Amino acid sequence: MPRNSTEKPSRILIVDDHPAVREALALRISRHADLLVCGEAAELAEALQLVSETKPDVAVIDIGLKTGSGLDLVKRLKARGETVRMLVWSMYQESLYAERVLQAGALGYITKDQATDQIVNAIRRVLEGKIYLSEAMTEKLLIRIHGGTTLGQSSRPEECLSDREFEVFQFIGNGLETQEIATRLNVSPKTIETYRFRMKEKLHISNSKELYRRALRWIEENH
Repeated sequence: MPRNSTEKPSRILIVDDHPAVREALALRISRHADLLVCGEAAELAEALQLVSETKPDVAVIDIGLKTGSGLDLVKRLKARGETVRMLVWSMYQESLYAERVLQAGALGYITKDQATDQIVNAIRRVLEGKIYLSEAMTEKLLIRIHGGTTLGQSSRPEECLSDREFEVFQFIGNGLETQEIATRLNVSPKTIETYRFRMKEKLHISNSKELYRRALRWIEENH
């Protein structure tokens, strides 16, 4: 429900690495008097600084950022004890990331292809401290919980890999070399090689070439 007109509008921070996307979302939000865009960021460090400076009520966070990732940002904000509520919105299918972002500390997940009203509704629901997911994803998570399964008990990359391994897996599928991935994530190449080793074990893959083919196929099937 929109707030009373006498109340201050809720402050929204937009975190996305594409300027045009940020602008479009800001325009959508600005049409509602009870919501105010208080800042925009394209990368993790910038977002952390803006949260401290602008004190948003909700941060709308994309998974892919210029540096770091939206998932890392959610974890960092949670670890810092920030009161901002977080809604992740992404081009990725809900089934790939929804459970991960909720476990990290976000209150909702919505895909970028949703109608304007749905995105605003998601923001308002998160403002109230409630979880926002599609009905289909909610049902899927409930079935998983009821069956007693969790992430890591599957051979599917999106289910068996850790958050960071899954991120590296996608970089591999997009053709990035070890050094490039290390630079993106601000870690050493040796750390990336460790992630590669763990991924091969979990996915039952014997060599790097096969890992690349698996990652490439995953990217093609999920974009």
